[in-house]
Amino acid sequence: MHKVLIVEDEDIMRKGLMFMPKWQEVDCIVVGEAVNGQDGLEKIRRLQPDIVIVDINMPVMDGLEMLEKSIEEYGYDAIIVSGYGEFEYAQKGISLGVTEYLLKPIDYTKLYEAIRKIQAKRNTDSSIKNAIKQINVEKKKLGILDFEEKETGNRYVDFMIKSIHENYATKLALSDISEECQMSSTYLNVKFKNATGYTFNDYLNRYRIKKAVDLLKENKYMIYEIAEMVGFSDYKYFIKVFKKYVGCSPARFIKEHGN
Repeated sequence: MHKVLIVEDEDIMRKGLMFMPKWQEVDCIVVGEAVNGQDGLEKIRRLQPDIVIVDINMPVMDGLEMLEKSIEEYGYDAIIVSGYGEFEYAQKGISLGVTEYLLKPIDYTKLYEAIRKIQAKRNTDSSIKNAIKQINVEKKKLGILDFEEKETGNRYVDFMIKSIHENYATKLALSDISEECQMSSTYLNVKFKNATGYTFNDYLNRYRIKKAVDLLKENKYMIYEIAEMVGFSDYKYFIKVFKKYVGCSPARFIKEHGN
């Protein structure tokens, strides 16, 4: 699963990119958001994203300066988003190794195409990565690298993500997975945070809100029904969590983004 960072100063645009696309369908997870280039640099260093979606014009530090200072060092792939009349900036971005240039408002079909292009590019290195993996296995045998523990931790993370995607509508808790894996909740939460940038509960709530957004867009259910459908037994808590991640109440979201 590829980790995505969104760097955009406009709140509505940033929240839209976080919650409107069907990220799981393109094997991605949004690990963070940043409000300008300086904030983006800090998040890139901390979260180590695979893909960065960045606006060009932002306060404090613009998107191109952020790319110049980080894309080569951290090895991520970038997608530039901007308004009309900024193509000369986009050309500079392309010279820095940017994969795609998308115009606002974002066409999600084109966004998915750009994501898949990046994934294809990264997959071309799979044979090299497999070779390195085999070398690391040999190092492990010689006691040089604790490779097995890392692989085991990754399997636990994959299992935790799968459990959330399949059981988000139930009363799911990390303690349940801890019992099933026979590992401590603390150990699992640390591995999950290192791999995704989120704690288990944060990722669970984000995924539930993403599903709530999908249901709100269908315009078929009452808000309290959607809260129950995505795993929130407490309606008021659902409203609080929704506002935290989306930036507005469900009622306002329907008004601004409904069919």
